[in-house]
Amino acid sequence: MDGQSALGALIADIGGTNARFALCASEGRQRPVLTGVCEFTVAQFASLAQAASHYLAQMHAPRPRRSVIAVASAVTGDEIKVTNNDWSFSIANLQRELGLDQIRVINDYAAIAMAVPHLGRPELEPIGQAVAPAAVRRADRHYAVLGPGTGLGMCRLLLRQGRSVVIDSEGGHVGFAPSDDYEIAILQCLLKQHARVSVERLVSGPGLRNLYAAVCAVEGVAGGMNTPEQITAGALAGTDAACRRAVELFCSILGGFAGDVALMYGAWDGVYLGGGMTVTLLPWICRGEFRRRFESKGRFGSLMQTIPTFAITHPQPGLLGAAAAAADWQE
Repeated sequence: MDGQSALGALIADIGGTNARFALCASEGRQRPVLTGVCEFTVAQFASLAQAASHYLAQMHAPRPRRSVIAVASAVTGDEIKVTNNDWSFSIANLQRELGLDQIRVINDYAAIAMAVPHLGRPELEPIGQAVAPAAVRRADRHYAVLGPGTGLGMCRLLLRQGRSVVIDSEGGHVGFAPSDDYEIAILQCLLKQHARVSVERLVSGPGLRNLYAAVCAVEGVAGGMNTPEQITAGALAGTDAACRRAVELFCSILGGFAGDVALMYGAWDGVYLGGGMTVTLLPWICRGEFRRRFESKGRFGSLMQTIPTFAITHPQPGLLGAAAAAADWQE
């Protein structure tokens, strides 16, 4: 092991609301080991460099010379703008500011996809029950990874000869396609506020607020909830019909979108749900409407019934996957 490997790597997972950091060391293809995991709100710092420097100052360990940073953004060049917060940075400048010899920036859902091969059964919650297809010997395994948080992330995962091939995208920004008259009414409400309504406008933290406001408008009731946490709490308590309806719609639309993604990616071997909201809403996701909408794909319904769906319950899949990317990069 060389000197850089011995020092490990700085690992970060930067979302729209939270910034998570860790140090990792990995040998070979074993599951990466995360240490010093810390989480901050993005609003605490003016920039990623400031947040990372603050984190490293707290660590009583040799300063790492390598880093893998997952960001909620398309990564297409040196300049990065995080989609749902005010942070932006140059990768080259960040490398200089942090005194790194090497830096790699990847999409946040690419990181979660890299974590999937390292997840054990206790870190995965099955959603529904897929009908096992006839056994077919295939060299490659095809998956989709997606989920709601501050935004709606997604990517494709291909496992080929024991290695992960990840194709990231910004597919959460595709247009929302309503499936019935009620969802058409929801869309009409949102079109009064947005020139274009993407799936992320409904299936995300801000999206749950949008859904709740639209439900209240369609139902002709006054809305008193202002945050996703309040809406979720109202649904859990069973005291607010609009909250319950918004959460049920959220999970139903998520299921339909996940099924569409499986068809687009050919993810016949499974779909994994990550994101901060997945675990919070898991009781509703598992009640059946998610899976019904997932499978409701007309002539492909019988095929959809064979595709398993899982919720990722690992507390930091983005950090685990970014650490896996660091180990893969090292080889």
